[in-house]
Amino acid sequence: MPLVFSSPHSGRDYAPEFLAATRLDPLALRRSEDCYIEEIFAAVPDHGGTLIAATFPRAWCDANREAWELDPAMFADPLPPWVNAASSRVSAGLGTLARVVSSGEAIYRGLLRFEDAQSRVALCWQPYHDALARAVDAARDRFGACLLIDCHSMPAHACSDRRPVPDIVLGDSHGASCAPAILRAVDGFLARRGYAVRRNDPYAGGYITRHYGRPAGNVHAVQVEIARGLYMDETDLSRRPGFARVQADMTALAAFLAGEAGSLMLAE
Repeated sequence: MPLVFSSPHSGRDYAPEFLAATRLDPLALRRSEDCYIEEIFAAVPDHGGTLIAATFPRAWCDANREAWELDPAMFADPLPPWVNAASSRVSAGLGTLARVVSSGEAIYRGLLRFEDAQSRVALCWQPYHDALARAVDAARDRFGACLLIDCHSMPAHACSDRRPVPDIVLGDSHGASCAPAILRAVDGFLARRGYAVRRNDPYAGGYITRHYGRPAGNVHAVQVEIARGLYMDETDLSRRPGFARVQADMTALAAFLAGEAGSLMLAE
């Protein structure tokens, strides 16, 4: 089917050199993960879709950023002038190489070198996007259109204004990355399953959604953020009883989109 699901933040293969360089314990590092999201969407291939999941952790290299969103303060040597050092993600400490984990704690004991960034982009970021681009292009070439679902999880403190976090946030870059009918269909399906759904607030979509979502070119992208509290304990990262329900509902979403995505995209 013309479906590609992406999980760029669920990797948990922590290299020994990373653990040696960090000032944090492994549990603190892992709280930056979108824990178990690749498991929640594991049945996507059973319904004809492609699932691509990073094995490297987000704190090591973030595939949902531009390749070169880097903070000069993290490096001992000067960065090339073409590096994007001014993005809001870099300012927040969450560039391609993160300075902090999601709780705001600094990751590294000392400074990195630019060659560290070059290595991670070459060995992690680039292969991930090569695979994702191939899958998107193959779906569009075969079916005439592609729907990309970028899969994430969000913490209990996702809303900075202390509003309750919804169950699911759908992001379409404020209408730029996906046809309205597709977003309405995903929203309606999840609402019928009993989820409180919000659109584009507080997450409208990251690099993957913005970069690949080109409705005029028949590629539609939607970011899906699932509240972690629905399926896991955010303190010790253990699965909660709700895990099975969320996994079943996301499998049902994949099955629904397998049946409807083609007509929704081509109708637009």
